[in-house]
Amino acid sequence: MLQPFYQDRLLEAGCDEAGRGCYAGPVFAAAVILPKNFHHPLLNDSKQLSEAQRYLLRPIIETAAIAFAVAQCSVEEIDTLNILKASFTAMHKAIAQLNTPPGLLLIDGNRFISYKKIAHHCIIKGDGIYASIAAASVLAKTYRDDYMLQLHTQFPQYGWNKNKGYGTAQHRAAIAANGICLHHRKSFNIIPAQQELFKAG
Repeated sequence: MLQPFYQDRLLEAGCDEAGRGCYAGPVFAAAVILPKNFHHPLLNDSKQLSEAQRYLLRPIIETAAIAFAVAQCSVEEIDTLNILKASFTAMHKAIAQLNTPPGLLLIDGNRFISYKKIAHHCIIKGDGIYASIAAASVLAKTYRDDYMLQLHTQFPQYGWNKNKGYGTAQHRAAIAANGICLHHRKSFNIIPAQQELFKAG
């Protein structure tokens, strides 16, 4: 069972990102402040949930939350900053949009760049430990999936309706056949080597 909070003195915001390992599309992040008594039997790390469960939970989280926000860093920002810094920047953007300021940030993962003067704790696999981080993981994942479904209508050849920009075999084959587009992360060096050689020749 997920823990409702890390401590009970400061108002906590759980933070998580989605899409860090993708070949295409922005990285999304969410920040969520839940009431101390919030509980839902389905809530868990978004990777452990089905798509239907994630979309079922999203409005429940948004209705119950004291505050929540979702933000993104574009492909251009990812290629300029690098994906790790872009993930932190997306989290910072989400935290900045919260209409209730938290006193403590619970960050999924082992690293973070401090946001203003708000204390933070990095928690490895925190989305499977604390409810607020799990809630943030659900929001970040579903909002990003929605975004990739929109992009799919413009670029159906990459199958983003199914792979959501991750480097699946189908996505890699589509890149080999079609090359990359403006929504691919250039800094990820995802063009097949033989294609690079062909272009160089």
